Order: sequence, then C-alpha cells, then structure tokens
Amino acid sequence: MFEAFAAAVHECGPVTVIPEKTRIAFHVRMSFAAITPRPQHLSGHFVFARRIDNPRFPRIDTISPRNHLHHFRLQSPDDIDEQFRGWIREAYAVGEQKHLEEIHHT
Repeated sequence: MFEAFAAAVHECGPVTVIPEKTRIAFHVRMSFAAITPRPQHLSGHFVFARRIDNPRFPRIDTISPRNHLHHFRLQSPDDIDEQFRGWIREAYAVGEQKHLEEIHHT
C-alpha cells in the first residue's frame, strides 16, 4: 500500500520522501503529506489550504486559516481512487506553496 501511495504522489512531480521516527513525510518546499504504516492500514494526513468536509477525513486539525491537516486511513490500494488522487495533487500544490503565491498576487 505504501508503494501505491508513493507512486501516486510521485505522479505530481519531484518529491522528497523523508523517513522520520513515527511517520514518512512527503516534501516539496514544505511537507504536504505524511503517512504512518500500521499492521492493517496506512494512517496519514494531507495539508490543505482549505477545509474539505468529507467522510474520508474523520478528523481535521486547523493549524491556521490556510493550514488544515486532513487525517485519512487507507485500507487497500483501491482507496487511492481518482478523488483521492485529486487530493494528493491539491496537497502537492500546497507543498509547492502555490497557495501563498496566490495570496501575494491578489
């Protein structure tokens, strides 16, 4: 399952995978996703610039107005569907800090 998640992330572009003590972070200019392997699933979170209310995110931690951690759980590679890939792309753009560029250009 980790390989399927990492492959979907790499489809977005260059990314640095950072193994940490309790998780594996995915980083461009900033970390935008992290996962923790568990025996039966992967736990993880995305960083989004907006809040996305969806049952696939059972918990959302708002850090600041443009920084929301959306927690998820992957039970199988099939969970990485087109909707989930869209979220990976959105989080990747946050990792590139594109949401901050939008603020400076408006």
